[in-house]
Amino acid sequence: MTIGFIGGSGIYEALPLEDTREEEISTPFGDPSAPVTIGELAGEEVAFLPRHGPDHQHTPTNAPYKANIHALKQVGVERVLSSNAVGSLREDLPPQTLLVPDQIFDRTKHRDSTFFGDGIVVHMPFADPYCPHMVEHLSESCETATDADSEEGGTYVCIEGPQYSTRAESEFYRDQGWDVIGMTTIPEAKLAREAEMCYATVTGVTDYDVWKEDSEVTLQEVLDNAAENEESIKEVVEHAVRNMPDERECDCGHALEGTINTPTEAIPEETRERVDAFVGEYLN
Repeated sequence: MTIGFIGGSGIYEALPLEDTREEEISTPFGDPSAPVTIGELAGEEVAFLPRHGPDHQHTPTNAPYKANIHALKQVGVERVLSSNAVGSLREDLPPQTLLVPDQIFDRTKHRDSTFFGDGIVVHMPFADPYCPHMVEHLSESCETATDADSEEGGTYVCIEGPQYSTRAESEFYRDQGWDVIGMTTIPEAKLAREAEMCYATVTGVTDYDVWKEDSEVTLQEVLDNAAENEESIKEVVEHAVRNMPDERECDCGHALEGTINTPTEAIPEETRERVDAFVGEYLN
């Protein structure tokens, strides 16, 4: 079993991985954000990718999400843990709090959120965007492994970025009862589902977005609180890896069953080759 982790490079450096190596991987969707770093933790193989690249050179919009997920698929990853820095939309969810969301509201506009198209149509159920069992596992890890305040469940509204919200947008999101706001869980969660991977994220609150009268998000505030959250997230991820169940008790591993709406004989060969890692067994 190989466990994937997508997050900031600082988190990887803080994990006690042993026997690490880097693998340069090419994909039909371009190069991933960095070579995949693979190491061992408590006897489990962990494959790490920094979402934005080793020097944070990719914006939330142009990060190579498809190449990252495909690269993890190539090295045998079935379960993906991730971390995100987020703003809080609630007074009682202050900076340096951890939240494991179970819902997403997609407000992105310019992102390619599917591996499919160009001759193959796949309609993927996405009612529960994070694997429920992974949400539960990460939440238990938050409660057990760290002293940081944490919460299970809630809605992550994902905006395009790289700009932060307007005040009107921030107030609208609060009025909907949503919990945190960020820029990177989409299309990552959608692509992981298409790749039949379990996927969940632990978010670290860094700010109050722009809705709070005495607080307005700045990059420095985000960076400072992200650094404070790093140790807590590291503890959570390490505990989650060490205690990962052997079996996947969810539907993620066969999520593509019954979703392909194009007859096999109508799919162009070039398209079949591009998505073979995901749907090969369904088309053969």
